[in-house]
Amino acid sequence: MAIPEIIGSLRSTYTRVVCIVCEEKGIDYVLTERPLHAAEIRAIHPFGKMPVLRHGEVELFESKAIATWLDRSFPAPFVFPSDPHLAALVEQWVSLVNTTIDRTLIRTYLFAHIAPGTADGAPNRAAIDAVMPDVRTQVDVLDKAVAGTGHLVGKQFTFADINLMPILHRLGQAPEGAEALARATHLARYYERHAARPSFRRTDPPAGPPRRASSP
Repeated sequence: MAIPEIIGSLRSTYTRVVCIVCEEKGIDYVLTERPLHAAEIRAIHPFGKMPVLRHGEVELFESKAIATWLDRSFPAPFVFPSDPHLAALVEQWVSLVNTTIDRTLIRTYLFAHIAPGTADGAPNRAAIDAVMPDVRTQVDVLDKAVAGTGHLVGKQFTFADINLMPILHRLGQAPEGAEALARATHLARYYERHAARPSFRRTDPPAGPPRRASSP
């Protein structure tokens, strides 16, 4: 079978998610580091976003679609449960994280630190202060969600956890986010536990956001 090629950057939380899936399943894969909107990415994703996948004749974009393909194309362990209820719960948490929590914790809060758009490059304090109530609220939701079993879904490490962990890693790299995470005792314990997984350690990214391709 052809070796999957993941095209993107480990600086992207979603590229890291797909790499973690490969690591968890023991899939031999190649990560081709490319910036946002690179030609190889635009050839597959219509808007040049990462990650994208080439696997033999299969080309895919969007991390959830790529993870589903990998999980169904390679043998156990499986990161998507076969039980219908548990599978639906994974979809629920992936949808919430991708549509709401990522936008708050990464696109708004973290980017106010690492891509602030300020004249001197200093963190955008107005944006940080404005978003912090939502950050705390969403961290609290996650804290309650993992309190029972130490997982988002059931008692096993699923794609719901894989999809969240890189976001929590980035959240903890900025001071207010690290403080919010530390105060959420269940979520902090959850993060510490799963951050020790070999799949997470082997995909540790460089600091900073993904680079963008130069304009032609």
